[in-house]
Amino acid sequence: YFFRHGERWELQLKGSGKTPYSRNGDGRAVLRSSVREFLCSEAMHYLGIPTSRAASLVVSDDDVWRDQFYNGNIKKERGAIVLRLAKSWFRIGSLEILTHSGELDLLRRLLDFIIQEHFPSIAMNDSNRYLEFFSTVVSETANLIALWMSVGFAHGVCNTDNFSLLSITIDYGPFGFMDSYDPNFVPNTSDDERRYKIGNQASVGLFNLSKLLQALKPLLDPRQKQLASQILEGYGEHYYSRFTELFKAKLGLLGENENDNFLIAFLLKVSLPC
Repeated sequence: YFFRHGERWELQLKGSGKTPYSRNGDGRAVLRSSVREFLCSEAMHYLGIPTSRAASLVVSDDDVWRDQFYNGNIKKERGAIVLRLAKSWFRIGSLEILTHSGELDLLRRLLDFIIQEHFPSIAMNDSNRYLEFFSTVVSETANLIALWMSVGFAHGVCNTDNFSLLSITIDYGPFGFMDSYDPNFVPNTSDDERRYKIGNQASVGLFNLSKLLQALKPLLDPRQKQLASQILEGYGEHYYSRFTELFKAKLGLLGENENDNFLIAFLLKVSLPC
């Protein structure tokens, strides 16, 4: 942990070696991807988009073998380690795995810790605290993805392990920025099915939030489950409202006009690549 101006930040090393969560990977990172993460996370911060931060980057003496283009051509590359920071590294997957393994007591303890540490507006003695937590994550996730879209940012791997419970941008892997608007833009060369193309990010966000709801359900009573489902149904409206707000600001549109949405859609279509 690192404390700055009374705030607690969690430190994490990317590329330092194997961890219990490395599965079959070597836990290393190459220099090119480390530089990209360092620069992009800082750029996103200064663009006003919630994100992890990069504190330092050091070059490793280790050789790392990577198939950069997933074409069977493995090459030796220079390794590197990035020290990155976030208020929390807990993800939707952090709760999913506990529910899947039936560790419900640990799930409840972890949720209470996350709420107490990072959601101060939610009272710990509130019987609806998990519902309030879910509602906040739904609206903030919609806000985050709308912000991504406003700068043409495609994350590249939008699975539940890469979606923060604090709704910040984490785990910069095969990300990319569009040069011109293209809903089929895919920055991940291994994503043959285009699952995580930029035009899918909002719907993938909804899918991940539905997985979060499944993880929370063992801790909710029947009434809370019903309310949580209604909250999830409101995700699309949250996203569309924030998306429209951001693009209207880009165009300098003031007030409300029924033709605003048509103009935004028209201008995006005009910018489609030939």
